[in-house]
Amino acid sequence: MNTLKEVDKKMTTKQVWANYHADLKRFIISKVKNKTIADDILQDTFIRIHTKLHTLKDIKKLKSWCFTVARNVILDHWKSNNKTIEIANFESEIEIQEKIQTEEDCLQGLLKNLPKKYRDPLFLSDIKGLKQQEIANQLEQNLATTKSQIQRARKLIAQGFMDCCGFEMNKDGNLVGEIQDKKDCKFCR
Repeated sequence: MNTLKEVDKKMTTKQVWANYHADLKRFIISKVKNKTIADDILQDTFIRIHTKLHTLKDIKKLKSWCFTVARNVILDHWKSNNKTIEIANFESEIEIQEKIQTEEDCLQGLLKNLPKKYRDPLFLSDIKGLKQQEIANQLEQNLATTKSQIQRARKLIAQGFMDCCGFEMNKDGNLVGEIQDKKDCKFCR
């Protein structure tokens, strides 16, 4: 029989979503005061959580870690929109570090640049873990369209890694390569 600690160590993004998305959304709305922007920031937050969840060392700190991720996404949003920010508005100090380019940075940039009609079904499928029929129902479209949009989104992301980040497709159809330092990249700056 699994102990609680063993189960907790295998937390999935879907479980994190189920436990914390409502609290995170309220927090984000309290900072940006716009529900549409808050939805986008929440989506970006869970993309970041999905790509970095494996780095969390102590599961007991999961909730505070999720809020830290959300704070950072909010800051990124304000920076990208050239808005001044009031650091005191956040309940914690933010450390400024030299940015090292990672695959997650590229993925986040590529996802942000996907057209909404591809990004939303992909998010619902790969981050929230919904079945494709559930996504089709939620988006009020047929299943074939949903499947096509998810496949197209995945292909666009793979192509973005090849075009922007110097990856290549190997003989098995998998992306291989290492992130290059590209200051002029239109996706992952």
